[in-house]
This record gives sequence, C-alpha cells and structure tokens, in this order.
Amino acid sequence: MRFEGRMISPGKAKGEVLVIPEPLSFLGGVDGATGDVRVGNGGNVAGKVLVFPRGKGSTVGSFVMYDLMVHGKQPAAVINESAETIVATGAVISSIPMIDSIPSIGIFQNGDVATVDADTGAVEIEGVTMRESVSSALFDGERILMLKRPEKCHSFPGRWSLVAGRVEEGEDPEDTARREIMEETRISVGKPDKRLPPVYTREGSTLWKVYPFLFKVKDVEPVLNEENEAFKWVSPEDVPSVVHVDGTPEVVSRLLN
Repeated sequence: MRFEGRMISPGKAKGEVLVIPEPLSFLGGVDGATGDVRVGNGGNVAGKVLVFPRGKGSTVGSFVMYDLMVHGKQPAAVINESAETIVATGAVISSIPMIDSIPSIGIFQNGDVATVDADTGAVEIEGVTMRESVSSALFDGERILMLKRPEKCHSFPGRWSLVAGRVEEGEDPEDTARREIMEETRISVGKPDKRLPPVYTREGSTLWKVYPFLFKVKDVEPVLNEENEAFKWVSPEDVPSVVHVDGTPEVVSRLLN
C-alpha cells in the first residue's frame, strides 16, 4: 500500500516500523547514546522507521537526534502526522529522511516494513491492503444503535459496531451509508446530520479507511438481516465499555460534539 505525505527532510530509507502512539520528546524520551525509547512500550529507534504523531518538548531534542546519528543509533526515517520545528530540525541536521502530513499513525503497526521516499513524500507499506467502508451512528437523541457482529464475520468478529459496510467500487460513501442502514436494519434515513473526514484503523494486513456519519432518528427499531446477530441501544458514555470495533468511542464522541 502506498500513500503520499510531505517532505520535511530529504532522503530514502527502508526499515521495520516502530510506532510511538503519543507525541514524543527526544529529550528524555530517547537515549541519545543507545537509541532506547524511555516512553510508551519502549523499543529502540536504531534503524527503524519511527512513527509518532508529532514532537514536543525542549529544542535540545534536536541535538539528541544528532547524538543518535553520532552514535550510529539514528532512526532510518521519521514519519509524523504533523511536523514541528524541534523534530524537523533534528532530522535535517542528522540527515534523517522525514515526512509528515500522513492521514493517521493508525495506518502503521509495529513490525510493518516501510519504504520511505522523503524526496517525493511517498511511503509504501509492504503486504498491506486498503479497503473503504462506512460507519454510521444512529442517534435517537439519547442512545446510539450498536450491532453485534457474528463470530464468523470476516472483519472484527464478535465485536459490537455502528452500522457499517464496505464501499462498493464507484459508490459515494454517503450512498453506501444509507444502503447499509437499510440492508442491516430496515431503517430509512435521509441526509446525514454530520459526517467526519475518514479515519483509519488496522486489522492485521488490512487498513480500513472508514467514513463516519451521524443520522438522527426517532421512534425506530431495527429489523436485522443475517449480517448481525443482535442489537442494543447504548448511551454515548457507555460505548467505551462495550467490546467494540477499534476507534468506535472516539468516532461517536466526535460525531456528537
């Protein structure tokens, strides 16, 4: 799978991905002599394609990156959602290829093998396929409708989800959302009350590009087809306690705020 970002520091590299899911300060967060990561789940940045949302902290962090290069422990490349000056400067003075403006660090998983062409802003992840889907929150003013996926379901088996389904080739995601709601619940809806930019979630070697929608409904009860085995109405604050498809509570919160 290939996607485009923005070049921050030029160069090309290939390596195993190390994801740090939180903003990173190299000062205090990474040992400049060994490359050991002192935050999150740890690891070592040496020779890795280092992925994290953005940098933070003291400008001394730039020199920690340079120290990594001096000791031969620098990352092969750096990928951010949004570059800030400290990490960008550190990448440039340390000759580390770097890009930003990727859609989400959720695209990556630890152990992926990624090729970074920072000269063009391109990244390719080996063995990963992207598929498009929709995820629609039906909201009755107090509760969100959630559906139970069968254990034999090919995607996120046994978990609770919003009303979801694959986008067919050439289909507009909004049309997909209405079609899936009708097919899975027999509920008819019109225009969405809100939609979000796509969000991304990984399931093994599949990257799901998900289009979230909100539809406000009133006095309806679903009639399920064979794609789901149960339904329940859940208050928004209780969504995180359900065994949900990855990212569902965050999507619900953003749709309702």
